[in-house]
Amino acid sequence: MANEDWKKAFSEEGGQRPRRPRIQRTNTTSTPVGGGYQHRERPAYGERPQRPAYGERPQRPAYGERPQRPAYGERPQRPAYGERPQRPAYGERPQRPAYGERPQRPAYGERPQRPAYGERPAYGSRPQRKPYNPNAKYSFKKQIEYKEAHYDPNEPMRLNKFLANAGVCSRREADEFIAAGVVKVNGEVVTELGTKIKPTDEVRFHEDTISIEKKVYVLLNKPKGYVTTVEDPQDRKTVMDLVKGACRERIYPVGRLDRNTTGVLLLTNDGELAAKLTHPQYRKKKIYHVHLDRNVTAADMRLIADGIQLEDGEIHADAIEYSDPVDKKQVGIEIHSGRNRIVRRIFEHLGYKVLKLDRVYFAGLTKKLVKRGDWRFLTEKEVNMLRMGAFE
Repeated sequence: MANEDWKKAFSEEGGQRPRRPRIQRTNTTSTPVGGGYQHRERPAYGERPQRPAYGERPQRPAYGERPQRPAYGERPQRPAYGERPQRPAYGERPQRPAYGERPQRPAYGERPQRPAYGERPAYGSRPQRKPYNPNAKYSFKKQIEYKEAHYDPNEPMRLNKFLANAGVCSRREADEFIAAGVVKVNGEVVTELGTKIKPTDEVRFHEDTISIEKKVYVLLNKPKGYVTTVEDPQDRKTVMDLVKGACRERIYPVGRLDRNTTGVLLLTNDGELAAKLTHPQYRKKKIYHVHLDRNVTAADMRLIADGIQLEDGEIHADAIEYSDPVDKKQVGIEIHSGRNRIVRRIFEHLGYKVLKLDRVYFAGLTKKLVKRGDWRFLTEKEVNMLRMGAFE
């Protein structure tokens, strides 16, 4: 029954089996694009580029037209065996010396030995490097002839200042010498204090003619244990011991550093510049590196920046921050005040103990390339910047 139904359904359409619709083929090709295929038109047969005919193709040259290799007799020949350079016979070759004739290294006991530890020369007796030459061409210890600052030769100046600038003594001592009558101006004894003279006048001190010295500027990296003064009544070590022999002119320190404070210190005989660098009116910047006995709190740092009240008045830091991001016991502080022991008193007021204090910056000068206890002359550029007040 099922077979009859199938035959009936098959013959209903005129006996033709149903066919799938045919796809109309076109002259196209498929090209993969972005994961799918894009169809493009393929040119017709007559429009495609044709291969050239056989006669139009480039032909290789005939056999007779090709370059030929030379005949055997025309080729370069290698020399005959007897004409070739021969190596020397065995007996004529240079021979290496026999074993006994070769130079031998000395036996172990005959070799030069390093002296035993106790027999080596002491450190001070070993050969040392050449001593430092302060007059070398590029030496920082070679004294520089600075250009004199512009001044009016007819402008009067106090006699005690003239004596101090001449390197004779300090102004206070000059007043004592003037009162004692040992100073003459243009051949006349002067005993009145406050007398003014011209730089061109002839001045005699104990019958010796004196003149104003040339200016000298020395930067010292002060070590610990030295007093910042020219003379000490207690006979302690002073900073003048460290610059002894630096120059013939009489120089003195600009400002003060405590005995246990280290760092930048300027020494000069330029009184006008020294006054500008130390007077509070000019507000010269000083930066100190402070080591304390315990961590400094952020609240205390804000308090120092805002200002604290000391026994001699209010004081505040221009800037303060930790000098080490890990160690909170180290602080860098910038200040303009020149009061005595001001940095130590600030931290002692807040209950801290200063273990180490180092001045790393003073009026534009640093201790770069100057080891502790050593000194150098300022350069012409540094002196001009100080005179112009270009440094804070």
